[in-house]
Amino acid sequence: MENTLKKSDFILTPYMKSNDLRAIFQILNTVVPYGLLWVLAVKAAAVSLWLLPPIIVLIVLFSLRSFSLMHDCGHYSLFRSKRVNRVVGFMLGIINAIPQYAWSRDHAYHHKTNGNWQLYRGVADFLSTDEFSQLSPAQQRSYEVLRNPLMAIPGGFYYLAIQPRLGLIAGAYDFIVYLFTCLGKQPGMRLGKIIAAHESKHWQSAAEFWDILLNNICVIGSCFLLGHWLGFGFFLSVYSIVLTLSATIFIWVFFVQHIFEGVYAHKTEGWDYIRGAVEGSSMLKLPALFNWFTADIGYHNIHHLSERIPNYNLKACHRENAHLLSAVKTLRMTDMLDCANYILWDPEVSSLVSVKAFRQAARPRVYQTV
Repeated sequence: MENTLKKSDFILTPYMKSNDLRAIFQILNTVVPYGLLWVLAVKAAAVSLWLLPPIIVLIVLFSLRSFSLMHDCGHYSLFRSKRVNRVVGFMLGIINAIPQYAWSRDHAYHHKTNGNWQLYRGVADFLSTDEFSQLSPAQQRSYEVLRNPLMAIPGGFYYLAIQPRLGLIAGAYDFIVYLFTCLGKQPGMRLGKIIAAHESKHWQSAAEFWDILLNNICVIGSCFLLGHWLGFGFFLSVYSIVLTLSATIFIWVFFVQHIFEGVYAHKTEGWDYIRGAVEGSSMLKLPALFNWFTADIGYHNIHHLSERIPNYNLKACHRENAHLLSAVKTLRMTDMLDCANYILWDPEVSSLVSVKAFRQAARPRVYQTV
């Protein structure tokens, strides 16, 4: 597609208005059922463990919706007030055990660089074709295995349950080492000065550190209290399953929204933000019920045109601008396995390619359809 579209061509501003009543209703119809389903799970387990699977499925779906609403809070779009978005986003982050502020900062970088594969390498840190060609055969096989769709299952558990805890521990260890190093060089150095001078690779600001710390305190504290109340074996087993499955789903959803045949995958030079939004994001068609649980994030091209549009306005905005979105790739969840083939970035042709096509390609490069 020729780069003729400008942001001013789209009607976006009317849809960027947040509605607090709709936001409150969305929070209530998500968090309240989530809590009630946990109560139902406890009651059902006392009767028969065979009653648990359908209840766990529903808890997973409401957990997924909680994450989707947290995502909106991170863009300061769910509520009108920035402070309310921060507070509610933090609380929703506790449900999924993820520090919302740090996550939102990383996610904002994705929005700023969408389609610029020189800066942002997708959900799984993809290699360029040149980088991949320099790996040994064993390393190439490992690369393929680690980016298999099934790896989203253990990866999802690690992403939510382990990484935020590990990051805090690693960051605290780095600071303690830095503290004693400074005191060893200057015994009288003030603690405030040491804290101000310390730069951590695990958080980028004091606000981010406090958000990570408070999230961990709330998550671990809640797990301890609920485990004590419900039984540690029962609670940790069900909660681990819920975190794993909900994370797996939103990783898969994010994957197909940006990884597909023909996706806009440009270098920094000549990269265009609008093309990144329109051609670098898919339109993910989902069943109506699943659209509700994902808060309409399937209208992902609209979301990338303006992240300030709240989820409850995405569908209407898409309809308003449908005539400008002919270049948008339409996908369904059944396309996931096909999309999973495109795990290499070729900067020479600004495209994603499959490993199979890369290996079969002659010079000059002509990639075959998988």
